[in-house]
Amino acid sequence: MCGLAGIFAYSNGAPPVLETELVRMRDQMLHRGPDGKGLWISPDERVGLAHRRLAIIDLSENGAQPMTSVDGRYQIVFNGEIYNFKELRSELVSKGFHFRGHSDTEVLLALYAQQGEKMCSLLRGMYAFAIWDTFEQSLFLARDPLGIKPLYWHDDGNTIRFSSQVKSLLAGGGIKTESEPAGVVGYWIWGSVPEPFTLYKDLLSLEPGTWLKIVRGGKRATGTFQSLFDVYCGTNTPSSTHSDLRSALLDSVRHHLIADVPVGIFLSAGIDSSTLLALAAECGAPLNSVTLGFKEYQGTSADETVLAEFVAKKYGAKHETIWLTQNDFESQLNHYIASMDQPTLDGLNSYLVSGAAAQAGLKVALSGLGGDELFGGYPSFNQVPKIHQLGSMLAKAPSLAKALRQISSPILRQFTSEKYAGLLEYGATWEGSYLLRRATRMPWEIKDIEGLDSEFINTGLERLAKHYPTDKQLNELGSSFGIVSYLESTQYMRNQLLRDSDWAGMAHSLEIRLPFLDIPLVHYLAQQRRAGNILQKCDIPLTVQPPLPNEITIRPKTGFVIPIQGWANSITQSTDRSRGLRPWQKEVLNLFSSSHS
Repeated sequence: MCGLAGIFAYSNGAPPVLETELVRMRDQMLHRGPDGKGLWISPDERVGLAHRRLAIIDLSENGAQPMTSVDGRYQIVFNGEIYNFKELRSELVSKGFHFRGHSDTEVLLALYAQQGEKMCSLLRGMYAFAIWDTFEQSLFLARDPLGIKPLYWHDDGNTIRFSSQVKSLLAGGGIKTESEPAGVVGYWIWGSVPEPFTLYKDLLSLEPGTWLKIVRGGKRATGTFQSLFDVYCGTNTPSSTHSDLRSALLDSVRHHLIADVPVGIFLSAGIDSSTLLALAAECGAPLNSVTLGFKEYQGTSADETVLAEFVAKKYGAKHETIWLTQNDFESQLNHYIASMDQPTLDGLNSYLVSGAAAQAGLKVALSGLGGDELFGGYPSFNQVPKIHQLGSMLAKAPSLAKALRQISSPILRQFTSEKYAGLLEYGATWEGSYLLRRATRMPWEIKDIEGLDSEFINTGLERLAKHYPTDKQLNELGSSFGIVSYLESTQYMRNQLLRDSDWAGMAHSLEIRLPFLDIPLVHYLAQQRRAGNILQKCDIPLTVQPPLPNEITIRPKTGFVIPIQGWANSITQSTDRSRGLRPWQKEVLNLFSSSHS
């Protein structure tokens, strides 16, 4: 895991790349790569690449970046891990390629030299990378299909700038910071900024599973090498080679353990992380696990430390429990906000557990993120279809549904969430039903946010709506389970959980790996659903040998909970006394804006 940045002045009239700007972009990401730094600028100063390194595979200088191909034609900067790089390397060696080291970065260079953009469909991992072709005078950018690793870019019509973080691009000083309505409005609705938007106009994230190629002079091409929608539908996707869930999960864990440094596991008392630990033990890996404990929860059902320690002992892990209090939270608050790349309502859990792992001496940790989205672990898998069924009753009378919402909203606000007022109006579509389940605020509530005028709000809502899937598209997924899984994976998981895991892990120079989001496993699950076999959370522990303890498998799902509401609302300076985490959402944006001004 690392931080990459680059500038390509592709227009003949564009000013040359400034080393000072590129260095500012790079060194703003020191926490992403404390093990090394690199910089390369072409002799004509039209392109520059920069890198901060967190050494995980090939710890020698042979793994340093920017990396040049053997023939000097290509330069690469890369963030992430390619889990099948050894297999790819073997194939390349058999075709006559020679390697100086044993990093996955060098494999990417050789693979691009051989296959160009077609290489992307061969990759298994989490990644974002940029490759400069000196002969063709072209820049190639690509990002993994699930959006695990971020890649942001800005094009002013003359120069493209790109980086692993929004803050890195801003630190360079070459980008205007005009507000993007969709990013701002999206934050107030969802509690995170929805992709492809950021808070800043024309500063976008590269879509997952896509590539972008720009040639000197400005000619460009884009392509999608793998979309989650196509995977779910089975369109232009290969058949899974796995015979059962156990083989798919075990294979994923085995590949996610590949590293030249120790790999640990975020361990809770839940099925997902316990299964990962058990499968990792089966792979024969030295095991290190870490659990967060909260003094407020000691002796209650929310205290996961006792069960986690029991599971760790059963599977032979070297385990560490790290206890936190509200004082710890308050002492880390400034660093937490300063580390945040984009404002988020729900990043504290990732930040704290990453800090605990780093404190335990880990550089890489496995997480169970993705298990709920792919195996139906959220209440939304039951609730969203019910909301949609109810909302469909008035689908042909939208004006009546809207009128009922306008009448009931002020009343409901007095004693519960006014989101319920939109049940019939928004429940008529799948996206609307999901919005009712996941949104922090509904669109009609945004008008109450100070500082946002109606034109700004309407522009933001219109831009967001263009990126929501339609019912016609979603119904192609074949089942309500598949629809909710897709919505959770492409919205809540991608825009919040994955982004939070990235910046929060990197705040502590920790790489977080996600075995449940291994693309072959995703293919297998989608193939099974299409065949009528919907695998769910209860199927996960059946893959473990010896079995998980009954205390884990029969325990009601609680999720990874922290006393965030009590902690956050106790220190908030906001006068907003709304229910839930709305005051904290407002406080986060205020603190974020102050720390980044």
